[in-house]
Amino acid sequence: MNKQHVKILLADDDPEDRSIMQIVFDELALSSNIFFVEDGTGVIEYLQQVEPESMLPDLIILDLNMPKLSGTETLKILKTHDRYKNIPIIIFSTSLNEIQMRECMSMGASSYVIKPNTFEECLTTGRRFYEFSRKQYTFPALMSS
Repeated sequence: MNKQHVKILLADDDPEDRSIMQIVFDELALSSNIFFVEDGTGVIEYLQQVEPESMLPDLIILDLNMPKLSGTETLKILKTHDRYKNIPIIIFSTSLNEIQMRECMSMGASSYVIKPNTFEECLTTGRRFYEFSRKQYTFPALMSS
């Protein structure tokens, strides 16, 4: 895998989920490509500090259920802001709620991905996130690992 430097921002309030994804990106030798925040507020704060614009993330992954700003609320803010509206966003959730999935997709999410259950599935999902950020993989509207 060509390790082109891409930037992925992942927001998840669950420290265990963040830790697993860090291990996945370490295992894939891509740990320098992913940055973590705990919630939607952290996403907004992170993005406001990024200069120049060319250093913005290539992909944002949002846990659906987070305190302060949920994934849906964060998605809505980002897609209405000129600076961030073109950054692809994937909603990352533990379960499929068809109504929420359709709402997220109609608000501009690139995909709605169900969190994997096994480490092998996590590796596949991490690899696909990386490939998607490089525009070498297209997630279906709903992807379960």
